[in-house]
Amino acid sequence: MSPFSRFVFSIAVLLVIAGAASAVRADTIFITGVNSGQASTATVVCEFNSQTNTFTFTITNTSAITQPGSTSTITSIGYDLPPLGNASASGLNGFTGMQAPSLSSNFTFSDGDVGNVPVGLNNVVLDFAFLTGPSPNFAGGSVNDGLLPGESASFTVSGAAFTGFTEEQICNAIFVRFQNVPTVGSDVGTPGQVPEPSTILLLGTALLGLGGYARNRLKRN
Repeated sequence: MSPFSRFVFSIAVLLVIAGAASAVRADTIFITGVNSGQASTATVVCEFNSQTNTFTFTITNTSAITQPGSTSTITSIGYDLPPLGNASASGLNGFTGMQAPSLSSNFTFSDGDVGNVPVGLNNVVLDFAFLTGPSPNFAGGSVNDGLLPGESASFTVSGAAFTGFTEEQICNAIFVRFQNVPTVGSDVGTPGQVPEPSTILLLGTALLGLGGYARNRLKRN
């Protein structure tokens, strides 16, 4: 086998192994503010158990504070499962959720109509959300009850309405509201996409085939 063939074969094997591992490993989602960029960021580690229809995630506020007096506190977390929007103002129903015990934040779960998502995201209809403050809507929120930069919180959601969705689809359906943000006052963070395990496996399999083809051709020559 030539050095090039060995290289292609090795990369393919690594991609297949990575793809297989990602099928059972939690995804990591990176959130960035629509208007405030690095002043409003978060990292979300999420995992979906399709056998029990249970979704768990841990969110960490990673915002970079650039203005004295601002906090970029996370005060609302919601999910709009694909396709974007819903005929009902309350989205899909039948979910139950809870926050793990926390000393730094206090979120309340809602499966009902939680109102519009600000910052021009008018097509979003949240299927469920975790909210702070007395107002039961996503655009409200209490800075005193939210997550400050450096703080984390964990949540669990379950429901039959998860049936048919992949972990990647659920993880990337998140919307995060930040309050007391430098310059813009408040903002909504949206996720960057992560590759599905099937995509990684497909690429790895193709490279394996390419490596095998190159090896066989060299043998014939």
